[in-house]
Amino acid sequence: MESWNFKIEKRPNEITERLESELNSIGGFVFDRKNPTTFSFRKRVLYPWYMAFQNWTVVNGKLSNDNTNNTTNVKISFNQHFLIQLIVYTHIILGLGLILGLFISTKNEPSTYIVGGLIIGFGVVIWIAIKRKFKKDTEKYKGLITETFGL
Repeated sequence: MESWNFKIEKRPNEITERLESELNSIGGFVFDRKNPTTFSFRKRVLYPWYMAFQNWTVVNGKLSNDNTNNTTNVKISFNQHFLIQLIVYTHIILGLGLILGLFISTKNEPSTYIVGGLIIGFGVVIWIAIKRKFKKDTEKYKGLITETFGL
């Protein structure tokens, strides 16, 4: 999770309306306005095979109004989508389960150790790739928000 804070000289409802209109004009985004002071958006995944190419980052924002200066404090956090975290943890737990299962069982087959090690290794490789993609996606979202509000 990464967070980003800034101030902007607009009211909270103007900020969410402008951000929602900008994202709708680009297309492909899901925008969720839970209440007037929070928002959330992410890139929509239309087909299962797009999971490898689409954006896995969820952007959550919280707006707090400062009435004295007519400015709004914007707090944005970038999180990974739950399904992506689930994929990584499943690979690591499955690999550890295979290896621990061999320790408990009386059979000592090296092929199962190899399969368990490969599954754990694959989980670690996916985890590293996801971290890199998360960093790139965060920078893209920061650029999009900066362009939208002219920061």
